[in-house]
Amino acid sequence: MDINQLLKGINCSCGKRHGCDIKYVYIEKNAARYLTDICKDFQSALIVADQNTYAAAGEITEKVLSEKITKRVIFDGTKILVPDEAAIATVEQSLLGVDIIVGIGSGVIQDLCKYVSHQNKIPYLVVATAPSMDGYASNGAAMITGGMKVTYPAGLPLAIIGDVDVLKNAPIEMIKAGYGDIIGKFSALNDWKLSHLINNEFFCQYIYDLTFEQIDSTLKLANGILKRNEESIKALMEALVIIGILMSFAGSSRPASGSEHHLSHYFEITGILDGSEYFPHGIDVAYSTVITAMLREEILNRPFKKNLNRLSAEELHKCLSKVYGPIANSCIDLQNKVGNYKDRSSVYLEKEKGIRAILEEMPSSEDIYDMLDLVGLDITEFYTLYGKEKIKNAVLFAKELKDRFTVLWLYYDFFSKNE
Repeated sequence: MDINQLLKGINCSCGKRHGCDIKYVYIEKNAARYLTDICKDFQSALIVADQNTYAAAGEITEKVLSEKITKRVIFDGTKILVPDEAAIATVEQSLLGVDIIVGIGSGVIQDLCKYVSHQNKIPYLVVATAPSMDGYASNGAAMITGGMKVTYPAGLPLAIIGDVDVLKNAPIEMIKAGYGDIIGKFSALNDWKLSHLINNEFFCQYIYDLTFEQIDSTLKLANGILKRNEESIKALMEALVIIGILMSFAGSSRPASGSEHHLSHYFEITGILDGSEYFPHGIDVAYSTVITAMLREEILNRPFKKNLNRLSAEELHKCLSKVYGPIANSCIDLQNKVGNYKDRSSVYLEKEKGIRAILEEMPSSEDIYDMLDLVGLDITEFYTLYGKEKIKNAVLFAKELKDRFTVLWLYYDFFSKNE
């Protein structure tokens, strides 16, 4: 697919005009050469990277932009960079006199640059260092503020530069993470359809179908990913960027983020809160997709009920306080605000046939196992790291972290209490 053609947008049959404000995307060998023309009208650039991402692409970036780079923020590459208030302040302290931000890196670096760019009305561009996530082209910045994972509306980059020689040499766990993020779209798209049926949420068939095309294109070349095959890595990066563009088309992350991402956010947030280890985002998403597939299978194998079987408000508050500590009340306030605690049992029963049909569209958990095996992802490491209790708590309480309806709510409403 011609990504730069896609950027021009379409008048869609869903009734909306889909567009994206990114001007350029180049994913190819020696892609950094395009920076000369892209930045010709800027005078002063701030480089934001960590030690590892700077080592990967700092030299090729500075070689092209040497006359424009006036400042650098290079984070410690030996520590996990958290996109929190402290990281935001570190970047904002270096903005004086800068007219463009150049983010060199992947997930956290890009979210940080995206957020700072939007808040301070300074354009930014992306020099990608790994095909590790789909957020390069999305208009949301996933930050951790006030101890909670919050996706803020944010501007889009002026350009995305992905040098295939850099991307294919990224740490293999980051490449696996990008692949895992793609596999997670099976779950996200299923959740989107589910919410469309149950809540009449906006849905676009064009975006849905084109996202599936990116899954297919990635799976066709998956055997070359561990070999760092250039064609496979290029296809993976293109799929991640296109899905990011489709999020902009949709006006939200719906095509790309659902219950599998909520579980991933749970492991990240609780890991930060209690200092425990967690997987890179995309790998957590991949394993969590297996879990959400299993939840769908369980729901399909059990009868729908006339009455909800979920925790009482008191029981829920006690459980959330235990797993989330100081942010428990914020989680509850968020769900009360959007109305997710309302009784949907009558809707479930009325639309049971349609719900079951949608759930059946999801690949089986065994199919997901096989897809993950193609890149050496073994779910036993997921169970070993987190254990049954933490995974069970994620299934029941990850939904509180976001304002979005997913299969986690359907499962919770019927099966959260032991029968």
